[in-house]
Amino acid sequence: MIGNIVFDFGGVLVDWNPWYLFRDVFSDQAELEYFLDNICTPGWNEQQDAGRPLSEAIRTLQLEHPKYREEIRMYYEQWTTMLGGPIEQNVALLEPLKRNYRLFGLTNWSAETFPIAYDLYDFFRQFEGILVSGVERLAKPDERFYLLLLQRYGLDVSECLFIDDNARNIQAASTLGFHTIHLADGVSLEKELIQMGVPVRG
Repeated sequence: MIGNIVFDFGGVLVDWNPWYLFRDVFSDQAELEYFLDNICTPGWNEQQDAGRPLSEAIRTLQLEHPKYREEIRMYYEQWTTMLGGPIEQNVALLEPLKRNYRLFGLTNWSAETFPIAYDLYDFFRQFEGILVSGVERLAKPDERFYLLLLQRYGLDVSECLFIDDNARNIQAASTLGFHTIHLADGVSLEKELIQMGVPVRG
């Protein structure tokens, strides 16, 4: 029986996309795509999520790509512009879910930027506990990150439902014995929860 629901944040409860910032920086679409695919890449950002200081990440990348020195600096100096806001249809489920379940967060997020988002969005207060990869220096899909959550809060994995938009993270959770919902594009979280027998209203 499910008693605990564990949420990823980006792509599940928070809309985040570097494109929101850099669409107004680059006038050329091809250069924008090149920058995000080859300079400030998802893999580079993941290193900060795993605990690398932002100052080190920026300095190192600027040395490698001096042509884009200013754009690289902007990535974190104007990071909040990348936030598109809460994903309202999913955030609206938190309060009713909390009536029957313990809610937790397991997020790949920089230790330096997560507090900014936490202060921006009140819904984070709905969670009994949140593990941030940049703080713990562990990141999904590393199984140790999931196990740390279970250990810290005394959770039985068979009673935990894990929700994430990343298939790799879902696979890792499933292997450990979590119930899972893969929130791929076009998937309704509310419908998925109902199909699993999780009451989401009332």
